[in-house]
Amino acid sequence: MDELPDQLVWEILTRIKKTNDRNSLSLACKRFHELDNEQRQSIRVGCGLDPANEALTSLCNRFQNLAKVEITYSGWMSKLGKQLDDHGLLILASCCPLTDLTLSYCTFITDVGLRYLASCSKLSALKLNFTPRITGCGILSLVVGCRNLTLLHLIGCLNVTSVEWLEYLGKLETLEDLSIKNCRAIGEGDLVKLGPGWQNLKRLQFEVDANYRYMKVYDRLAVDRWQKQCIPCENMLELSLVNCIISPGRGLACVLGKCKNLETIHLDMCVGVRDSDIIGLAQRSSNLRFISLRVPSDFSLPLLMNNALRLTDESLKAVAQNCSMLESVRISFSDGDFPSFSSFSLSGILSLIKMCPVRELALDHVYSFNDVGMEALCSAQFLEILELVRCQEISDEGLQLVGQFPRLCVLQLSKCLGISDDGLKPLVGSYKLELLAVEDCPQISERGLQGAAKSISFRQDLSWMY
Repeated sequence: MDELPDQLVWEILTRIKKTNDRNSLSLACKRFHELDNEQRQSIRVGCGLDPANEALTSLCNRFQNLAKVEITYSGWMSKLGKQLDDHGLLILASCCPLTDLTLSYCTFITDVGLRYLASCSKLSALKLNFTPRITGCGILSLVVGCRNLTLLHLIGCLNVTSVEWLEYLGKLETLEDLSIKNCRAIGEGDLVKLGPGWQNLKRLQFEVDANYRYMKVYDRLAVDRWQKQCIPCENMLELSLVNCIISPGRGLACVLGKCKNLETIHLDMCVGVRDSDIIGLAQRSSNLRFISLRVPSDFSLPLLMNNALRLTDESLKAVAQNCSMLESVRISFSDGDFPSFSSFSLSGILSLIKMCPVRELALDHVYSFNDVGMEALCSAQFLEILELVRCQEISDEGLQLVGQFPRLCVLQLSKCLGISDDGLKPLVGSYKLELLAVEDCPQISERGLQGAAKSISFRQDLSWMY
């Protein structure tokens, strides 16, 4: 090894991905230690960083080319030592050529620390996960300095109340990935401030804290601040909306109808979504590959609208007719005690299977899917992964048909009351399945799974029934 040129040793080091292996190799000799110090570009540290600022200084002095840094204090307690503070961010900003920074559960960080990071002109990705002392002013000062920011994730940042930073980012037109989750003071109406920034946005995740927002009267009118307008979101590839209010003809409803290049759509408990929204989406998004719909049940719809709104088979049939590249479908209903019988029927679900090359199908609490549906899947030429959760209308008779599915290799069953070991008997010894995972199904035993697949996963916790 001593005769190998540095460039070749460098190439070898790049192929070692595990941190523990890299650390061990760097201790083998002085030469490897120095090369690893030069090459190491990413690091992840946590509660073991103690004392935090001194330890961080030592790491930055050793690894002087750190571009990607993740600091997480998940599970932190005061006895583990003081957390990283604003001075620690000053050390990072001064010593590292940062391009990607993630701060999780860093409760000592304030706006002062973000202002230090504003000097990192090359910073392109920032993720803040539960940094409760951060406000909108701190984020604004950062985005003013970091003009190349393409990714911004804010999760559980409860004190971010102003959104001037969002308007500033929109004017820069550099943002490609925006995620805002459970930031209580930021509502759907605030997204309009992104303005021209919608043009380059490729990925949007927006999640509202539903338990908090339904207690606030003004949230009912949040979408009214977003009047009808043209939203330039043609480059959007992935859209995820959770607990959002979709107002007809404005706001996020406009976004749904403009994403002509969309590949992934996830709508989870979004109140106000109509068939016309999904139909318009399907007609414009021929590249759609993944769709996930979690629908409020009949008894869980909040009284935010004048009349009850629900999606029907018309939505699914429009997706089936227009999205010929659809590969993954996930449909679920909320409220285990009150399932919805009046939304998607078996006919609508099967239209997706018949007309699209669906490789993965996941159904959660879909009472309309029964043994007849399982029989229909025998002709699903592309189906490889099937996940059934709380699908209580499926019996052993339907489960026994799994052996006839042409390409199925993964089957996951969870909280299904109507199936037992008898339903799995045709699979025993066939090893047709690569993986069979069973969780919390009271009539299926671990013994009944033996030999039913090449790989078996079993868990039994019936507390959900009581």
